Amino acid sequence: MNILFGQRGLCLAACVLALLVSMSPAQASEAAPPLLLAEVLRGEVDVTRYWVSEKLDGARAVWDGRSLRFRSGRAVHAPAWFIAGLPPEPLDGELWIARGRFDALSGIVRRQVPRDADWRQIRYMVFEQPDGAGTFTERIERLRGVVARADVPWLQLVEQFRVADRQALQARLDEVVAGGGEGLMLHRDDAPYLTGRSDALLKLKPLFDAEARVVGHLPGKGRLSGMLGALQVETPAGLRFELGTGLSDAERRNPPPLGALVTYQYRALTPDGVPRFASYLRRREAF
Repeated sequence: MNILFGQRGLCLAACVLALLVSMSPAQASEAAPPLLLAEVLRGEVDVTRYWVSEKLDGARAVWDGRSLRFRSGRAVHAPAWFIAGLPPEPLDGELWIARGRFDALSGIVRRQVPRDADWRQIRYMVFEQPDGAGTFTERIERLRGVVARADVPWLQLVEQFRVADRQALQARLDEVVAGGGEGLMLHRDDAPYLTGRSDALLKLKPLFDAEARVVGHLPGKGRLSGMLGALQVETPAGLRFELGTGLSDAERRNPPPLGALVTYQYRALTPDGVPRFASYLRRREAF
């Protein structure tokens, strides 16, 4: 009886082990993969030392050679044919459709059951080789070979280019933004593979400005107790939102009055037209 029980126990253990082995890496672990994160381009930077690429408005995804995961570590439920076309080498990139299509992309890639027709629109735009040896320049060359050998239309290399100076960089930024793009990424050419936030990777996005009328004063809290916490403003189209950053302490003590026109900066608009990362710039004076 004890022998029989022991045999059954061994059988059960073997079955459990087999099940664990058969699980995909995405099922076995959803830990967020360590990634290189960008700093904002500020101050005097020698841009000739960097490779430049367009900042894609997609969903970042990491391929470890067997499974595709989001930046959070969650599995990307892509169709089998999409996964089958990816190479055995690790890749880092963005799932992307086109400029201005982030909302559509997000809806597609978040589905638990993928739709083939939807995924035919998506490309995996790669820009880095996780744990790759050598400099970024060397990793780019290897990635070109990886993408060429895979030879599937949904795997592409993000275009990397050089600029002669800051003026040329600004010209490319203006061109990308005018075409509906988000901005630019700069990756230092001699950088080894890194993770975490680093100035080896910089992002450059435009700041837009617009005007709105002050319709409310919201009180501050904590350090700002007794002063203005945020301005409530309204755009000419009737959209209301708050401006809580960009104000000096002097402006918080003596804020623009109700009815005053102010200028604010922002990076982009949400699908509902709300400015993202809006910041107070100045009171608009009548001339």
